[in-house]
Amino acid sequence: MKNLSIFTFSILITLPALSANQTNDSFSKAKRMLEKEVYQHHRETIYCGASFDSQKNIIPPKGFKTTKYVKRAKKVEWEHVVPAENFGRAFSEWRDGHEECVNNKGKAFKGRRCAEKVNMEYRYMQADMFNLYPAIGAVNALRQNYNFTMLPSVESDFGTCAMKIDYKKAEPPEEARGRISRTYMYMDQSYPKYSMSKQQTQLMEVWDKKHPVNQWECDRAKTIAELQGNENNVVKSRCTTLGLY
Repeated sequence: MKNLSIFTFSILITLPALSANQTNDSFSKAKRMLEKEVYQHHRETIYCGASFDSQKNIIPPKGFKTTKYVKRAKKVEWEHVVPAENFGRAFSEWRDGHEECVNNKGKAFKGRRCAEKVNMEYRYMQADMFNLYPAIGAVNALRQNYNFTMLPSVESDFGTCAMKIDYKKAEPPEEARGRISRTYMYMDQSYPKYSMSKQQTQLMEVWDKKHPVNQWECDRAKTIAELQGNENNVVKSRCTTLGLY
């Protein structure tokens, strides 16, 4: 028994830390935890730097404007920086449906609703808090599932907020690019179902180097790791190098 205990202990201390979310499969719970336990003292959206209160009301920055989704511009929403559709399409339930994905009228459905209903792995990815950031609802709506790129000849869609969207592509403001890059790299490293294209990988590597972590990004990653049970090793490595973790 003594030898067995030593053997068991040796296995436990050599097990690697979880590299992906394997504790919470509820998107709703993830949003609540972010709001109440991560962003409670840092109520600021990722793209436009807008403030929001505990009732999810947006206080837009001076000069912010939008002509679309005006009602959603008044509320904060939780944005998947790596869009749910971009990893969701890797699941057969999203693409093709499933025998369990039938509504109360007998009609089959697929897409996000089906993947969320049937596939636990998808739910873990959808609820991963490292990939969720507060955003003005209208910005979240207009960004949709578009990949990020550089749009040098395009003007901002949101007045003084330098978020650009054009031809199903998006360019975020400079201050958001580092966090975005390290989120994409984390998702790419953590989930076999998601992989970046070569072009996207190159862009994220450039943004990662050009826009280093700050103390808030490191504190956010540490808090989420405590709540979710796995590290964002991309962010942690950058923070450790700078003595911020």
